[in-house]
Amino acid sequence: MTEFTQRALNIIAGIPAGHVMTYGQIAALAGSPRAARQIVRILHSMSKKHKLPWHRVINAQGKIGLQDLDSFTLQKMALESEGIVVSAAGEIKLERYQFHPM
Repeated sequence: MTEFTQRALNIIAGIPAGHVMTYGQIAALAGSPRAARQIVRILHSMSKKHKLPWHRVINAQGKIGLQDLDSFTLQKMALESEGIVVSAAGEIKLERYQFHPM
């Protein structure tokens, strides 16, 4: 596992309930600001194995990025169960819910 991947896993695992982070934000904090798509791959391939809170990661526009209706609904419900307000279109107010680790 690369150092970038390990840092990304640690960042994702540290997102507290009731908060979200963006793919690009995680990539930048992990040391590669242009690697947002790599974060998508990490989440896709490692979420179950590492028990990551994948549902707390959204796109830079503050929206759920999943296109599949079942996956979209699952992420929306998971976020709402943590008290995050999600619009019908999958929009989350970043100014209210975005997590900024120290």
